[in-house]
Amino acid sequence: MAEEEQMNQTPNAQPRTFNVEVTAGGRISNIKRRTSNILCRIVDFAVAGIFIYAGALKAFDPVQFAGDIDNYKILPWPGSVALAFYLPWLEIFCALGLMFRFLYRGALSILTASIVVFTLATISAKVRGLDITCGCFGHASRHWSFPSHLATNLAIFAALLVLFFKGAPGNRLQNAV
Repeated sequence: MAEEEQMNQTPNAQPRTFNVEVTAGGRISNIKRRTSNILCRIVDFAVAGIFIYAGALKAFDPVQFAGDIDNYKILPWPGSVALAFYLPWLEIFCALGLMFRFLYRGALSILTASIVVFTLATISAKVRGLDITCGCFGHASRHWSFPSHLATNLAIFAALLVLFFKGAPGNRLQNAV
């Protein structure tokens, strides 16, 4: 009671929060929010590491990657070559955007779109009966089966969706949860 009277007499006084913030859904602990942010940063770094690794392998051997792209029989050879030279660098720069939170939403959008396109191209090749390697991780993914390749792509896609809806800075959905 005395605290309320003192707050009424003191301009700009605010009640104590005891390390708890009040939101529309009730009280949420700062510890819970910090833990969520730390987990999202771990996912940021994990996804970024995957794309940096995959992009670097493809950037070091663009001719092999152009052949892998051409095996999908979706693009003409000049398109495969152009994609083989530019796509790895786009992956690397978007991954760095995730790590350093520079153009974060754009990086997430590009990486999400690319993983969707990769997955659809792989499914399309499988449906057409093409026996191909994906080329995603260079020689390391040469002997992957279709289910393992699909599971990897879906796991990366799920992680990107988590980041898109939970980990993006200034995200309104983050405040609603």
